[in-house]
Amino acid sequence: MKYEERTYRSLINKDTLTSYNVKIAESDLLISSDTNLTDQAAQSLAKHRHSLETYIKNNPAFQTSLLPLSEDELAPPIIRDMLAKSKICGVGPMAGVAGAVSEFVGYDLMDNTENLIIENGGDIFVKSRNQITVSVFAGESPLSYKVNFIVKPEKTPLGICTSSATVGPSINFGQADAVCVISRSATLADAAASAIGNKVKSKKDLITALNYGMKIPGISGIIIISGKDMGVKGEVELI
Repeated sequence: MKYEERTYRSLINKDTLTSYNVKIAESDLLISSDTNLTDQAAQSLAKHRHSLETYIKNNPAFQTSLLPLSEDELAPPIIRDMLAKSKICGVGPMAGVAGAVSEFVGYDLMDNTENLIIENGGDIFVKSRNQITVSVFAGESPLSYKVNFIVKPEKTPLGICTSSATVGPSINFGQADAVCVISRSATLADAAASAIGNKVKSKKDLITALNYGMKIPGISGIIIISGKDMGVKGEVELI
């Protein structure tokens, strides 16, 4: 499995914002906002990582299961969200972890900035007052960075999450170079990207995978890139 070392960190135009890294253990966030919110972001990330680490220690299956687990009303909010959204998508709860971390840190910071972009392993939470352009990174596909779409401010806050069988360390049973999913929930977008990506074994599966993904409640748009082939469905405004 090929891993691109953060080469996708220019996926969104953010020239007017302040950008900074917040990193704790495996969590490596690139955050762009109106002002530097490093301290608040570090506190938020530490809080949510503690929730995850403590829950996994007491419930090891949460980390390893490739299938949905029962919901737990007593669990911390980020755990409950991952359990609920992975159940919708038919995948294990950790399929949504990167999106969930982006989203929960994002909501903790939102009151401090009008514009906010949090990227965690290619999974993005965005809140913006202006129209922004997002590029899709698809590893060594000739379409990598050449597929761009617009996100309008009224559509945010928004989750934009990408799963790949050829890039990154996450588990993926398909063959797509990129499955980019758009949803109001970054947790859901992340889990759905994994579920949809698992359906793409060859370019013949693009239409089937797109149709499958758009039936997941809460998904607004999907882009799938596999080699030289691409499929798009839903509310995706390409440029």
